[in-house]
Amino acid sequence: MNPTTLHALTVFPDQLEAHYRAIPSELRHWAPASWEGIPSEYLTAIEQICHVRDIEIEGYQVRFRRTLEEDTPALAQIDTDAFAKDRAYASQDVEAALTQFRAARARSIELLATLTPEQLARRASFDGYGSLTLRSLVHYLCSHDQQHLAGLQWLLGKMNA
Repeated sequence: MNPTTLHALTVFPDQLEAHYRAIPSELRHWAPASWEGIPSEYLTAIEQICHVRDIEIEGYQVRFRRTLEEDTPALAQIDTDAFAKDRAYASQDVEAALTQFRAARARSIELLATLTPEQLARRASFDGYGSLTLRSLVHYLCSHDQQHLAGLQWLLGKMNA
């Protein structure tokens, strides 16, 4: 696996927590009047953390496993809005969510660090992305991480506008 990407995935939990903690505690549930321009999903700071946790566990870990175990599986997107509503992201314990995310990401890194070039070349079809490889999925996860750091910074920008 690309060492730059693997490193970015490894350090992301610390970056995510730091970006989250940069938001004043009284504004962690704050939502702007308009979400226009946000580089991530329309989620408050606490909701961003819960989303990243759930995408890691029920999105990318499932996608990695299925791509390794099945022949060209069809991988589905996750309905972020439904998860946020059904799981009451706004009322979740952010400390628990961060801890759960850290543990999940450690498991992902453990898996990804051991994959062979043949495993990374395994193919799948991902709703909205089309045909791809497991290596592609890893890069998309890294991209998703960066979108959420940008989303938290965007929220800070809106709060300070």
